[in-house]
Amino acid sequence: MTLLIPTDDAHNPPRALSASGAYDAPMDPDATLAALADDPFTDVDLAELSLRLAVDEYPNLDVAKYLRRLDALTAEVAPRVARARTLDDKVTELAHFLFIEEEFDGNAAAYYDPRNSYLNDVLDRRLGIPLSLSVLAIRVGAGCGLHVVGVGLPGHFVAKAIDADGGAVLFDPFHAGQILDPTACEELVSAVTGHPFYATEDSLAATPPGHLVQRMLNNLKAVYLRAPDFPRAARVIRRLIQLVPDDLTQRRDLGVSLVHADQPGPAIDHLNAYLAGMPTADDTDVVRGFLKDARKQVARWN
Repeated sequence: MTLLIPTDDAHNPPRALSASGAYDAPMDPDATLAALADDPFTDVDLAELSLRLAVDEYPNLDVAKYLRRLDALTAEVAPRVARARTLDDKVTELAHFLFIEEEFDGNAAAYYDPRNSYLNDVLDRRLGIPLSLSVLAIRVGAGCGLHVVGVGLPGHFVAKAIDADGGAVLFDPFHAGQILDPTACEELVSAVTGHPFYATEDSLAATPPGHLVQRMLNNLKAVYLRAPDFPRAARVIRRLIQLVPDDLTQRRDLGVSLVHADQPGPAIDHLNAYLAGMPTADDTDVVRGFLKDARKQVARWN
């Protein structure tokens, strides 16, 4: 039985280094996700959170090493950004450095490679998807004194630098840091989605950090479901449940993924929770089928 699961797809100052070269007070990803669940506008270091979450996939990941690499990139470009006079020129310096000189690039050839979503892999391979490359630009830009935020367009993700006077410059980290105006955003979204898009102040607004992290996790979820790799999908969905605990579709998707991953016992509570909370949903018969299968598998063990 197969359930088709639909999926999609702030100014963050660098953390201070101690004298030993280690980052003090390492971020707790569980606590950070809980804070974002309470308030998606909570100011967090998105790059560090991305790396802390990557530890789920890479248990031996040296997060501090990658934070130092981000700091090294920042230190190299910061003087050039500081010398630039206008916001446009500052963004141009940042984008040219990251996406031309350092050759960070959008991985159009293997877009659904999960490594595109793990910031450590992005730093190692110089390849990513729009969101992970935007997180890179947000982190390095912040270290240069730029207020860079993410903007979640339909089907694509870009970055935007904002100055104290309310001026803004949109740019596309996936396409070599190309500077965008609203018309270019409309054309970009239409090309990606095949549907018309009308750029408005609201549609070009900054994506709150919590929603950005949710989109990042949904991207990984979609990649692992597409593979399919249900144990990894289940792991990512557990993180999504931490971030959006009231979203019962995540409980459903976790239950389904656990059934596919031959973990029927833990699946039962999640499937029951979905059916209890969404008794009139269109897919309840399908979910009941998964619940029945899970119970049968558990019964065979007893």
